[in-house]
Amino acid sequence: MANILDRTDLRILALLQGNGRATNAEIAESVSLSASACLRRIQKLEADGVIAGYAALVDPMAVGLGLQAFVRVQLEKHGSAVVQHFVESVQSWSEVIACHALTGEMDYLLHIVVSDLEHFSRFLLDKLLNESGVADVNSSFVLRTVKQTRELPIAVS
Repeated sequence: MANILDRTDLRILALLQGNGRATNAEIAESVSLSASACLRRIQKLEADGVIAGYAALVDPMAVGLGLQAFVRVQLEKHGSAVVQHFVESVQSWSEVIACHALTGEMDYLLHIVVSDLEHFSRFLLDKLLNESGVADVNSSFVLRTVKQTRELPIAVS
């Protein structure tokens, strides 16, 4: 990225990560800018793609999604057509909230959120294993979450 972020930009980002609902006036006061100057900086950070979006963080249990799993996937082949088919499939599965391509023995790590073990079983058998390009899967279930954050460790000096 060609952007050079200064100390004020980093402070604005850190504040927004901690409280995405903070008003422009609150942020401006915290970083010692006028409201209009602060708004211009935030809009530039958005336009440059530094701020990728805004979202509400929803408690999975509160909406009936009580089971989380991490599933490591190995593809049978690594040709571009097989990989593209797998990536397109993953994009269509609402149960997958994150998918990461990996180095090492397994090719992908999926973060799955479902209602219960029955739902997970249906997802695994009907969707994931039904994909012709999947050779192997290895699943681990979340017993409890010790730490979870979306905040990046932005160094603000």
